Amino acid sequence: MPLDSRLISHLDRGMVLDITLEDLPFRVYVAQREADVEQVTGLVPAEQFQGDGDVHVAAIHDGDDASEQIQDVLFNLNPGDAIVFLCTGPQAYAETLAELGQSGDDPASPTADTNPT
Repeated sequence: MPLDSRLISHLDRGMVLDITLEDLPFRVYVAQREADVEQVTGLVPAEQFQGDGDVHVAAIHDGDDASEQIQDVLFNLNPGDAIVFLCTGPQAYAETLAELGQSGDDPASPTADTNPT
C-alpha cells in the first residue's frame, strides 16, 4: 500500500505525521513510549477524539514486524480516522518511521525542531 507522509510536528520522543493513503488523508502519531493506552491522551489532542473518525492505537515492540503491524492498522482505516503507534523501543520507533516514509532522526535531540512554523 503506497503512501505519502509529511511531518507536521515533533513531540517529546515522537512525531505527528499527515499521511495520504489511496487519496485519503490521515493523522498519525508515532511516539517512543510504553505500551499503555493512557499515553494516548498525552499525544492526541482532545478535538481528535471529538471528530467523526476513530483513533486506532497499536503498540510496536523492538523485534516485532513493524511493517506487518502497520499494514494491518492501515487496512482497517476509515476516512477521518487517526492512528497512534506506541513504539516501546528505539528499533521499533525507527522502523515505524521508516515504514511511514520518515527518517529515524531522534526527535528528542537538541537540534530537533520542536516549534514548527
